[in-house]
Amino acid sequence: MSTGARITPSVMPAHPSRENRSRSEASTDSLVPGPNRVFEPTPMTGSQAIVRSLEELGVTDVFGLPGGAILPTYDPLMDSSQIRHVLVRHEQGAGHAAQGYYLVTGRPGVAIATSGPGATNLVTAIADAHMDSEAVVFITGQVSSAVIGTDAFQEADIVGITMPITKHSRLVTRAEDIPQALAEAFHIATTGRPGPVLIDISKDAQQGSMDFSWPPKIDLPGYRTVVRGHSKQVREAARLIQQSQRPVLYVGGGVSRGHASQELMELAEATGAPVVTTLTARGVFPDSHRQHLGMPGMHGSVGAVTALQMSDLLITLGARFDDRVTGQLDSFAPGAKVIHADIDPAEISKNRSADVPIVGSVKEIIPELTGAVRESQEEDGPVDLSDWWKVLDSITETYPMGFTAPDDGLMAPQKVIEKLYEHSGPEAVYVAGVGQHQMWASQFVGYERPHQWLNSAGLGTMGFSVPAAMGAQVGNPDRTVWAIDGDGCFQMTNQELATCVINQIPIKVAIINNSSLGMVRQWQTLFYESRYSNTDLNTGHDTVRIPDFVKLAEAYGCAGLRCEREEDLDAVIEQALAINDRPVVIDFVVSRDSMVWPMVPAGVSNDDIQVARDISPDWNEED
Repeated sequence: MSTGARITPSVMPAHPSRENRSRSEASTDSLVPGPNRVFEPTPMTGSQAIVRSLEELGVTDVFGLPGGAILPTYDPLMDSSQIRHVLVRHEQGAGHAAQGYYLVTGRPGVAIATSGPGATNLVTAIADAHMDSEAVVFITGQVSSAVIGTDAFQEADIVGITMPITKHSRLVTRAEDIPQALAEAFHIATTGRPGPVLIDISKDAQQGSMDFSWPPKIDLPGYRTVVRGHSKQVREAARLIQQSQRPVLYVGGGVSRGHASQELMELAEATGAPVVTTLTARGVFPDSHRQHLGMPGMHGSVGAVTALQMSDLLITLGARFDDRVTGQLDSFAPGAKVIHADIDPAEISKNRSADVPIVGSVKEIIPELTGAVRESQEEDGPVDLSDWWKVLDSITETYPMGFTAPDDGLMAPQKVIEKLYEHSGPEAVYVAGVGQHQMWASQFVGYERPHQWLNSAGLGTMGFSVPAAMGAQVGNPDRTVWAIDGDGCFQMTNQELATCVINQIPIKVAIINNSSLGMVRQWQTLFYESRYSNTDLNTGHDTVRIPDFVKLAEAYGCAGLRCEREEDLDAVIEQALAINDRPVVIDFVVSRDSMVWPMVPAGVSNDDIQVARDISPDWNEED
């Protein structure tokens, strides 16, 4: 056996040993390859090649559900000493678990399913990973190549179905192509802008014979990623920063995916500018930092929304000017010039024209920009932003993030989430579903480190929380992982509690139970004259609970708790934190009338932001 170089560092993400995985944080170091070696050809089946390729690619955990078209691969998977397979109860759960795994470890998640309905059940998770730029590799079985196109049993063109929502998708019908297909899948998923890749493998390819060798040749004509930003553009960006009187660092999920939190800190402190972090960027800049104004957008802090609207320069890093941030686009930050740095050139000037576009990795661009800013400061002196900060400090003091106690005698959901954080701290992982509880979790948990906060942002997938928390717990087994879920979301994927119990994955689920589809109900209150059409879920406020979440949890083998009074919050949460041998589900019965504030109604300008007292700030006043 000879020695030689493996494919590339980005293809072979290393995996820490199981005993050390629990504290491994997502970073570029997680993509460093192991010892260099080349394998001479070895006869095996295509299915064995799938398993062997995953092992060589550093995979230690996969989530899946077997079926006829993928069954040949499940046989050699049983013999792998390196790969732990987590058997889910629904393929969507496998996909979301793989997302959660990627988000906390930085290593690609892997989900496996069979053909037809098995594959189509992955579609929601694939679309979710695509919208939020997550490196997940989906492997599906397909009917034998001889019957593809004949409407064979459990046949579905999953490559065609997922083409718009994957970074790459490929059908493999020859056993000898499997190693290359998988190596390329991991390379594409993890380089450039991360994203999901689907590899569909016909049953006869899995059963066929081939000679396995490693590494395979990577052949991706036209696939190139730009990492370093153009130096002239970086210098021009520094010039604009030096001239700006009201700059804002508008930070998106690309900084999280690019593992550039420390680099961001250095730039922020060099410029002294306020920082806003989007829903997918929460934690990349500490909430406790003096310069952090919070989250911008539809339910962002008044300070963050105001800063963007009044800014004369947006230093946009790994953000995409999403409609939930900008509101009515043509009224967004009307007086601001735009520096836009992103690894995906398609995002530059897609929604808002960039005065200075910089294509490349934020991990490379931000240090270069910091250096250029410091050079400018040495020549011209630092920019005095004291007047800008006086305006922003006045606004944040006038409109702090807060909530009012409900008048129906039930608990405030915001208080529940505050208490969860008070007892669990920033070392815990918080995974939200979608809706009011998601917004409250983004507002009332203190995010102090990257990869502390997981949620479905772009697609807004109800049911994300429980399986994603499961994947996060597998990736960080020694951390406390809270799934903060709504009573609506929880009922979409709670079957994965069985997976957690059987596989000893002790997540903790906080159901923020307002017995409603809460965000829909809030909109009905505000915009539909309180006509509550089909939003009552009958889960928490009546004597008959359908279902009773405590009994449901116990039926799955979890610990089931309920809290209905604020004075019991501390004791119930401490009881949950003391249970670590099985999952815990807490039914927090909260007021259905609590709303998410602030709020920018859809389709209007951010200038029309509303707060709980129904007062809209006047952005033209600077005192």
